[in-house]
Amino acid sequence: MSATFIPIVAGHAEGVDAAAPVTPKNVPHHGGPANPSAQALMEKFGSAVHRVDVVWGETTVIVERARVNEIVRWLHDEPSQQYDFCADVTAVEFRDLELPIEVVWHLRSLPYRRFLRLKALIPKGQPLAVPSVWDIHKSVDWMERECYDMFGITFTGHPDLRRILMWEQYKEGFPLRKDFPLRGRFSRSEQLRQALSQNPEAKYSMQELSIADAFEDLPRDMRQRLSAGEKVGE
Repeated sequence: MSATFIPIVAGHAEGVDAAAPVTPKNVPHHGGPANPSAQALMEKFGSAVHRVDVVWGETTVIVERARVNEIVRWLHDEPSQQYDFCADVTAVEFRDLELPIEVVWHLRSLPYRRFLRLKALIPKGQPLAVPSVWDIHKSVDWMERECYDMFGITFTGHPDLRRILMWEQYKEGFPLRKDFPLRGRFSRSEQLRQALSQNPEAKYSMQELSIADAFEDLPRDMRQRLSAGEKVGE
């Protein structure tokens, strides 16, 4: 008996109503059809959706920052949406000091082949804090830490929010903020002095520290965290 093969196209079996992907052409700069998820969000969350923009065929939805976790959870769990992959978390600060800082999430629905950009706006002068979505997308662990490290944005609910690119004792601020000097806040000689004063052994894991005998050189809060068993957001 010969085997029966069912052709699969872009992850969908034959008979499922799913068009083969094509390269879009003549995409307008502004306007054009929005991702259908934008309309679904407006119907579900009402005034929590502040604006919908379509630029070069990509849909951006500006949402109320206090409800970011709730919105991302619905997009992830709702069968008609299934945004099962968070590709990036970042932020944007403009030179115009009157414009708010934007926190940005890039979400993809692999089953529906959709891309959606969420934004939450933080007006200048307000606390730089948004809800974490780590409990929904574990992939954002290091992304949220990087955004915190570079912009100073706190992701409320993240299990291990600390610097990831700069060392934990870095004192010059947040390098991607617009008010950060190109040469840093300290002189080159002071930057060199701080770099040379760092104990490289203090960057190792608890097991390596027991070998390197550098545990006592760590700041008190780091010693307490390591002694309790370091959590890595998994």
